[in-house]
Amino acid sequence: MEIKQGTLHVYEAGTLTVAGFGGHDVLEHVNVAEVRGELLELIEEHNCETLAIDFTGVRLIPSGLLGLLASLRQHGVEVHLYNPSTDI
Repeated sequence: MEIKQGTLHVYEAGTLTVAGFGGHDVLEHVNVAEVRGELLELIEEHNCETLAIDFTGVRLIPSGLLGLLASLRQHGVEVHLYNPSTDI
């Protein structure tokens, strides 16, 4: 069951949490601080150990989003990227 949570679409929530951006091709207008808050909430609420971000259909993302994903490891979460484009 897919859940829309602010900017993110959550496809699965639990120790493995899978979230994505609903197939938007360019994420230039994404508020990185908002996405960070949503991801941290998911991690805490579901005792997430592995966070998978689905980039299906996404061609471009802001560089700040990459930094955010890297920083999530500080929260004890393994981060996986699903279906990234060659540009990502």
